[in-house]
Amino acid sequence: MKRVLLSWSSGKDSAWTLHALRRDPSIALCGLLTTLNAEFDRVAMHGVRRSVLEAQAAAAGLPLWTVPLPWPCSNEIYEQRMAAVCQRALDEHIDAVAFGDLFLEDVRAYRIRQLAPTGLEPLFPLWQIPTDELARAMIAGGLRARISCVDTEKLPSSFAGREFDEQLLRDFPPGIDPCAERGEFHTCVYAGPMFSAPLPIQTGEIVTRDRFVFADFEVT
Repeated sequence: MKRVLLSWSSGKDSAWTLHALRRDPSIALCGLLTTLNAEFDRVAMHGVRRSVLEAQAAAAGLPLWTVPLPWPCSNEIYEQRMAAVCQRALDEHIDAVAFGDLFLEDVRAYRIRQLAPTGLEPLFPLWQIPTDELARAMIAGGLRARISCVDTEKLPSSFAGREFDEQLLRDFPPGIDPCAERGEFHTCVYAGPMFSAPLPIQTGEIVTRDRFVFADFEVT
């Protein structure tokens, strides 16, 4: 059986990757790997609180591997921290690292290149599934998420905090990828078949930092 560590963003794509991996009898999931902005103690880019992240891991029934990153963080420091995590994975007899990437070839190539010297196998369970089909499969399959971050150069700030549902997909302006693979928005998952029970979250303050708008969520 292949021992797998899952790159976990707190959002829908990594959550659906978890769901896909759990349906594969040849896979043994060993943990969720997340980078944290050390200054704010939140998931990098998504802006999700550590407390929500920990609740997700508990609902998934998996240990959480966190990688604190300084802010701002150079690519050199990022790669040093990730190399240390890869060594830990090897020490714990992990065979592969799975990612929720969908279609960006440069991102996939970067992950393959970074893992190549370690011997860890990169896995991409959702790769090249059409994103309109994938988004609707997630919703129909019971995944529930809210938008935690919006890039206002791509979407209006009013989308922050909204539910990831069919109405949201209908409201997207032309050119927006339904799964936001190009960073149009990020999500926070609070329910789905990958969790033992839904997380009781509530939406709090919505703040703007530079071109990004973040919706804050708390476990009640």
